Amino acid sequence: MFTVVAVAGLFVFLSPELKNVSRETFAAETTTNEQVSQSLTCQCGCGLTVANCNMPTCSFSVPTRLEIDRMIGNGMGRAQIIAFYRHKYGEKVLSAPTAEGFNLLAWTMPFIALVVGGSITIPHLRRAIDRLDQTLDGELSEAAPHQHD
Repeated sequence: MFTVVAVAGLFVFLSPELKNVSRETFAAETTTNEQVSQSLTCQCGCGLTVANCNMPTCSFSVPTRLEIDRMIGNGMGRAQIIAFYRHKYGEKVLSAPTAEGFNLLAWTMPFIALVVGGSITIPHLRRAIDRLDQTLDGELSEAAPHQHD
């Protein structure tokens, strides 16, 4: 009996805290049309996201926003909806490229090229500068007047 009363008391004591946590968790996990629409590029050719496409009769963004609302109403999350559109339209529908596969290589390749190019170029430049210094030193010593004792 004591155990039941203790558990009930603990539950009553912690329940306000549990309610706040669950509300915060729910708010953090709630998907909005705006969040999903910002992640998708409109396919009408305007170059904007679905959320920002300003064409009132756009053949892509208007039905897509409605479909996103329907998907959210069915309990789908942001990642699931974006995966659906990625599967349907390919990478081009994403407003930001994913950091995987070829995209990762495309983002890192310029930096890799700079490091490799710099590691090849700098030693060659140093050798060329050293040769130039030696040549100039030799010419200066030949041009200097000889002093006789």
